[in-house]
Amino acid sequence: MANTLEQLKPITTIVADTGDIEAIKRYQPEDATTNPSLILKASQIPEYSSLIENAIAWAKSQSNDVAQQIEDAGDKLAVNIGLEILKIVPGRISTEVDARLSFDKTASIAKAHKLIKLYQEAGIDKSRILIKLASTWEGICAAKELEQEGINCNLTLLFCFAQARACAEAGVYLISPFVGRILDWYKKDTGLEYSASEDPGVVSVTNIYNYYKRHGFNTVVMGASFRNTGEIIELAGCDRLTIGPALLEELSNSNTPIVQKLLPATEMVAAEPAMSEAQFRWEFNEEPMAVEKLAEGIRNFAIDQGKLEVMLKAELTS
Repeated sequence: MANTLEQLKPITTIVADTGDIEAIKRYQPEDATTNPSLILKASQIPEYSSLIENAIAWAKSQSNDVAQQIEDAGDKLAVNIGLEILKIVPGRISTEVDARLSFDKTASIAKAHKLIKLYQEAGIDKSRILIKLASTWEGICAAKELEQEGINCNLTLLFCFAQARACAEAGVYLISPFVGRILDWYKKDTGLEYSASEDPGVVSVTNIYNYYKRHGFNTVVMGASFRNTGEIIELAGCDRLTIGPALLEELSNSNTPIVQKLLPATEMVAAEPAMSEAQFRWEFNEEPMAVEKLAEGIRNFAIDQGKLEVMLKAELTS
């Protein structure tokens, strides 16, 4: 019998949630995703030192202002790591916009344009890039405009139905609901343990998937942020699942039989009128878990971006 990972691949597109080239080579996913935390971790891999040196040299060639050099070096490093990953995966790389821009639509769009330009200058077409944005109202609005330009987006830090619905109505290419972080919040809030089928993160993604399929939305659902393989197995059949190296290893060493749990809709339902900003903000506000986890996620990505910039500043000024 094929291992659990190989059983999953025919029914769900597997995406590597890492910046580690060796891990991506080992598990041969279709796509890969990165974020500021993963870029920070990847930058500490000795084999990546040349990517950092290239980013530093490029930043120095663009400006004499140290603050601008730090920003440019961070963008260039994220793209350099993405370029290395694209040599391995046949599909797409997700590269994230600075989390500190999560409430600034105009700045988010400008940063997306800059990242796309850096990829294009390296010979990579925008069709192989997903721009990652936080699922704030401003991030969703930025994604709507980018999608209209032909720049596909991955809306991340997604924790509730209101975010998912607004993304679909905006024509977003892909969403990344965070399964494990939803579970974390509910375990802490209730003190309960959950089986895989009752896992609040699994239930949330299942409901989003079924809503999209019933209403004919083309937005791709990519479960993310897993805490255990049980969550992954319960979401077999989801459009995509992005999985870190440790759980990819566990799946590849397992022979648990896979049963497709998420299935295409058997009947279609007419879409409701699009959400207004006021409706989105109210429905999001009514989800304490989503409010807390979105804010926490943005803060933590910003912290890791700051740590990366401290490292880059030291390299720039040495």
